[in-house]
Amino acid sequence: MLNNKIIKGRYKDLKITDVRIRIVSKEDAKLKAVASLTIEDSIVVHDIKIIEGKDGLFISMPSRKTPDGEYKDIVHPIKTEVRDELKKIILSAYEEALKSE
Repeated sequence: MLNNKIIKGRYKDLKITDVRIRIVSKEDAKLKAVASLTIEDSIVVHDIKIIEGKDGLFISMPSRKTPDGEYKDIVHPIKTEVRDELKKIILSAYEEALKSE
């Protein structure tokens, strides 16, 4: 399911203009949802995974498998505080999506 509700947030000059959530599983699976994030109505980052870990929910940025079998992020925040803010915004949108199902 694609949630069309817009969640807005801001980190300094980084304006998040849209977050869309597709719920994958409510069951015991670790992958709970996939998010798309729009920045400044100009750039979209797809395939941000929302995963249930041993310490709760976290986000995993889009990645690709290298020839040696390792996964490398292809898009990621450089600063920890930006990652934390993105996590907060995306998980908030996820909670809203769960309520509207």
